[in-house]
Amino acid sequence: MSWILGALVFWAAMWAVNVKLSKGPKTRLISLVVPTIFGITLLVLWECMVRGLNISPVLLPAPSAIAVRFANSLPILWVDFVQTFMKGALSGYIIGCGAAFLTAIAVDRSPFLQRGLLPVGNFVAALPIVGMAPILVMWFGFDWQSKAAVVVVMVFFPMLVNTVEGLKASDHMQRDLMQTYGASYFQGLTKLRLPAAMPFIFNGLKICSTLALIGAIVAEFFGSPIKGMGFRISTEVGRLALDMVWAEITVAALAGSAFYGAVALIEKGVTFWHPSQR
Repeated sequence: MSWILGALVFWAAMWAVNVKLSKGPKTRLISLVVPTIFGITLLVLWECMVRGLNISPVLLPAPSAIAVRFANSLPILWVDFVQTFMKGALSGYIIGCGAAFLTAIAVDRSPFLQRGLLPVGNFVAALPIVGMAPILVMWFGFDWQSKAAVVVVMVFFPMLVNTVEGLKASDHMQRDLMQTYGASYFQGLTKLRLPAAMPFIFNGLKICSTLALIGAIVAEFFGSPIKGMGFRISTEVGRLALDMVWAEITVAALAGSAFYGAVALIEKGVTFWHPSQR
């Protein structure tokens, strides 16, 4: 009972601190401190509830137990991270987004592709990944190449749709002005339409940054060498080692957040002129 009471007192105190900070000036420091306090509060509540209610570690391990397992399993977690993120997710992300960008340029030039490819793209994007993953694993083998193929399928059409829409962002008056000055299609593309499309392109890149890691992990459930986040999660669940499962989830969450943040940081530097970045 003392654990639950302490959790409630801590939650009330941190809530009051966050409310006070949120009412103050919106500086960069405050924007970092408020979610940090909120996250720490959730972890403390989690720890106290597990201990106070005597929840079995098989059902829900405490954050302290997860942290201990995390610290003791760093070599395994690093190998899994390299296999899943660096090889499967990142390579598939680069190939899929790059191919989607080039395809969007072709679609922009071809009315036939606009009417034929995009509807097919919407259909393929709706296919369940749990249905496509085992097929691609059988086609490309059990190593990281099949995981990269799954990621390519997941990120290609979201990136394609965002880029195609972005290329339409410039208005007719601007494009007519470029033609009046005698600009070629390539000059109009590089000097007007691609810069105007950058917010849409980066929106697609940010969406795909989260899809890539999810796709690589899910693909590993259907066949993988003896390493990788998805492989480790599936095997440790079978052994009821939930602390290791949560350690892998922590690695995936940190990697996904860092990847998204890196793309957002690049976006801020490239689209500094856009109203959303002011």
